[in-house]
Amino acid sequence: MRVVHLIGGGDEGGAKSHVLSLVQALRQFIDVSLVSFRKGPFHDDAITMGIDAYVIPTRGLPSDVRRALVVVQKSPCNLLHAHGAKGNLVGVILSRMTGIPLVTTVHSDYRLDYMHSLPKRLTYGLVNTVALRKIHHHISVSENFREMLTERGFDPQHIHAVYNGIPFDNDIPVCTRAEFFQKYHVPFPEDSLIIGIMARLHPVKDHETFLRACASVSAEYPQARFLIGGPGDLLSHLERFAENLGIRNKVHFAGMVTNPYDFFQIIDINVLTSISESFPYVILEGARFAKPTVSSRVGGLRSLFVQGENGFLFEPKDVKALSGYLKELCASESLRKRLGQQLYETARDRFSLQSMCQTQLSIYDKILASEKRDKQDGKKVDIVLLGYYGYKNSGDEAILKALTDRLRAVRPNVRIVVLSRNPSETRKGMKVAAIHRFNVLKAYRVLKKARLFIAGGGSLIQDNTSTRSIFYYLAMLSMAMKCGSRTMLLANGIGPITKPANRTWAGRVLNKLDAITLRDPDSLIELHALGVHIKNIEVTADPAVLLHTVDNEPALSRGLCDNGQDLIGFSIRKWSNTDATVRIVAEMADYCAVSYGVCPVFLPMQHPDDVVVSKRVIAQMHNKALLIDQASRPEVMMAFIGKLQFLVGMRLHSLIYAANVGVPMAGLVYEPKVSSFLDEVLQPVLCHIGTEDMTLWKERLDSAWENRAALKDCLNEKINGLRTAAEKNITIALTLVDMPKAISARKNPD
Repeated sequence: MRVVHLIGGGDEGGAKSHVLSLVQALRQFIDVSLVSFRKGPFHDDAITMGIDAYVIPTRGLPSDVRRALVVVQKSPCNLLHAHGAKGNLVGVILSRMTGIPLVTTVHSDYRLDYMHSLPKRLTYGLVNTVALRKIHHHISVSENFREMLTERGFDPQHIHAVYNGIPFDNDIPVCTRAEFFQKYHVPFPEDSLIIGIMARLHPVKDHETFLRACASVSAEYPQARFLIGGPGDLLSHLERFAENLGIRNKVHFAGMVTNPYDFFQIIDINVLTSISESFPYVILEGARFAKPTVSSRVGGLRSLFVQGENGFLFEPKDVKALSGYLKELCASESLRKRLGQQLYETARDRFSLQSMCQTQLSIYDKILASEKRDKQDGKKVDIVLLGYYGYKNSGDEAILKALTDRLRAVRPNVRIVVLSRNPSETRKGMKVAAIHRFNVLKAYRVLKKARLFIAGGGSLIQDNTSTRSIFYYLAMLSMAMKCGSRTMLLANGIGPITKPANRTWAGRVLNKLDAITLRDPDSLIELHALGVHIKNIEVTADPAVLLHTVDNEPALSRGLCDNGQDLIGFSIRKWSNTDATVRIVAEMADYCAVSYGVCPVFLPMQHPDDVVVSKRVIAQMHNKALLIDQASRPEVMMAFIGKLQFLVGMRLHSLIYAANVGVPMAGLVYEPKVSSFLDEVLQPVLCHIGTEDMTLWKERLDSAWENRAALKDCLNEKINGLRTAAEKNITIALTLVDMPKAISARKNPD
C-alpha cells in the first residue's frame, strides 16, 4: 500500500507533531510519501526523520496540482491523505483527476482556524469548509471532534477517530534548567516553581485566562514563575496584558521552542487554557515527563483524565477554577508527584505512538475495502431505513436504535442512511447518515446509490391514522424499486387498511418486494387477505426486543420517591375516547396507590402528546403521582422501567421495554397489536379501551399484582424466543444487501 500525505507545510505544534510522527511510524508498514507546499521547519524536520518528503513552493493552484500529481504518480498510489486547508483543496482536485480515494484528518475546529483574521476567514477558511464537504472520509483526532462534525452534517459512519500518540520508549536528551534558561533568555531563578503553557499565541489558546490565573497564584505563592512557549501575533498584546495585571516580571515569553521536550522537562506544572482543541499533543508531551497538569475541558481529554486522580480539568475561561487547582498543586509537592506519575501511566498505556499507528492502518484498510466494493456495483449505501423516525416517539426510536446497533454488530462497516423527520437528532443519536424524510429529491439520489431499502418496523402499512400515511410509505417503496434498490418490509404490523383503493394498491406494491417480515401472526393473515404471496415472507418479532439497556439512568431517577416507595408505571396515549380513558386510568392509579402502597409514575413514550394526556390523568387523581416529562433515549427509559414493580401499558413499546427488563405488566388494549404482544409473552389484558369490559379492570389488576412473580417468570421464558425471532430481521436484511442483483418477488406456486 502506498499513501501520499498532503499538507500546507507551515504547520506548528500539535498538527506538526501528529503528521510527522504518524508518517514516520507508518513507514514501518507501508510506503508513505509526504508533500508540503511551503519550505521551512516542517519539511526540514521530515527530511531529518528520513521521511520520503517533497516540498512544492506554491506558485498558484494549477501549478501546485500538476507538481503534486507528479509525486502521486511516481509509483502506484492507493490513497491520498490530506491535512489542513491547502492539503484538502489539492487533495480534492487530485482525487477527482485520478480516482484515488481521499481521506482528511481534521486537526482543529475549522471554523476557528482563522478567527483572528477576517480576510483569511473569508478566503482560506471558506475554501477549507467547501473542500471538507467534498471529501468522503474524515479522521478526527478526538471523540468530541467526531461529534462536532456529526452535528454539522457530516456522515458519522465515515468519521474515524485516531487519538494522538507519542513514543514512550524512546531516549530523550536531558535538558537542564540552566541550559534552557540560557538558550531562551529566561530571567527566573533556577529554584523557581515554574508553571508553563506551550501554545501558539492565538486567541483560541486563551492566554488571557492563563495570565489572570497567574496573577491570582502569584499573590499567594511569590516563588511561582510563569513560562509561555510558542510563537504568534499576540505577543505585544499579551505582554501589555501581563503588565496591567502586575506580573510582567514573573512572566517570560520564550517564543518558538525548537524542541518541545526541553520545555516540558524544566517546568513543574503543565497548563492548557484553550477554548477549543482536538486532542492536544502538549498534554501528552507533558505526561511523557510525568508533569502534573491542569487543562481546560476540551477535545478528547475526558478520555485521558480522571478528575483529581491524574490531573485537573476546568471549563474554558473559568479563571477561578484554574487558579484554585494551580494553588492546590503549588501547595503540595507530593500531590504534584502523584498526579504526574498517574498521568504518565495512563498516557503510556492508552496513547502511545504504536497504538495511533495501528488504528490509522486499520482505517486505511476500511476505506480501501469500502471504495473497492463501491466500484464493483456502483453503490455507496448499504441500507436506507424508513420508519416513523425523528418524531420523538420512544418506541419507534427504540426500533431504529435496535436495528442500527444489531446491523453494525453483525456487519461493523455497514453504511446506513435514515429518512427522518429530524435528521440532525438522528445523526447524533444513532451515529448514522440521515436526510429529511420529505426531501424527495435527496431521497431519490440516495436510493439510486442504495443496495437495500427497508421500510420498518412499526405499523406503516395502515390507513387507520390517515390515507396520507399509507400513501407515503407505498410511494417510497415504489420509488426505491424504480431506483434499482432491493426492497424489504421489516417487522411490520399490517393494517388495519379499511379503504378498498388502499388495499388494492398495498397488495400490488407489496407483491413486488424482495422480502417481508412481520411482527405478529395476525399481520400474516391480513397480508394474505391483501393477496400478497411472495416467496420471502416470515413472521419474526419487533426489533425493539433486541435493545440493550444502560447500566443506570440517574437523570430520570433523581428526586423520585426519595422515601424508597415502590413504583408502578403507567404509559398511556390519547385515543378516540380520551376523556373516558383518562377517568379510568386516574381511578386505576389511585387504586394502586391505596391498595398496593405504591407510587404511580407516568411514562410518556411520545412527546409532547403523551405528556399532555398524562398530566390530565394526574390532575384527576387524589393521590400523589410522578411524571417523567423529559424525552429520554430509549435505552435510558427502558432502564428506568426496570426499576418498577409493575407496568400498566397502553403504548406497545412500553410493554416491550418492560418485557426486555423482566418487569411484569398488564395492558390497556386500544389496537390488536397490543393484545397480540401480550398473548405472546403471556401477560394479562386489563381492558379494551372503548368497550364495556373496561369495568372489569379492578379484578384483573388485583390478580396480576398478586401473581407478578409468576408473570415475571413467563416473561423470562418467552423473551429469548422473541429475540431469536427478531434476529432473523437482521439476517434477512444483510442477505439482501449481499446479493449481486435484486431477487424477483415470485409468488409461491401454491
